[in-house]
Amino acid sequence: MADVHSKETRSYNMSRIKSKDTKPELLVRKFLHKNGFRYRLHVKGMPGKPDIVLPKYKTVIFIHGCFWHGHEGCKYYVIPKTRTEWWLNKIQGNSVNDDKSEILLKAAGWKIIKLWECELKKQTIEATFLHLLATLNRG
Repeated sequence: MADVHSKETRSYNMSRIKSKDTKPELLVRKFLHKNGFRYRLHVKGMPGKPDIVLPKYKTVIFIHGCFWHGHEGCKYYVIPKTRTEWWLNKIQGNSVNDDKSEILLKAAGWKIIKLWECELKKQTIEATFLHLLATLNRG
């Protein structure tokens, strides 16, 4: 199946996709700061370069895009009809990298919280944030 966009339009669209300071990430950061949590961002020396690092709690938070990290059973994870094999390899690679990072972080004694983009939508964000607070206060 051919792409619905020209090569130039597709290239432009893809160039606009951010890996840092995404809307879901900014929502979580604002919530944490408002609740008195202090954190570091995208620590390069750590496996997987976590989105948020809470050193005081020895906890990292990954905020995953449902599409980019292959969130199974999620309505936002739709496999493209063009270049399907390439996309499946790309998403599988992301998932493998996520698993490797988690193993290394756990081995170093870090707790890991994984938040999905769909959990930060209007209808679920409140419950997600309550669970996040409970998890951090427990640890």
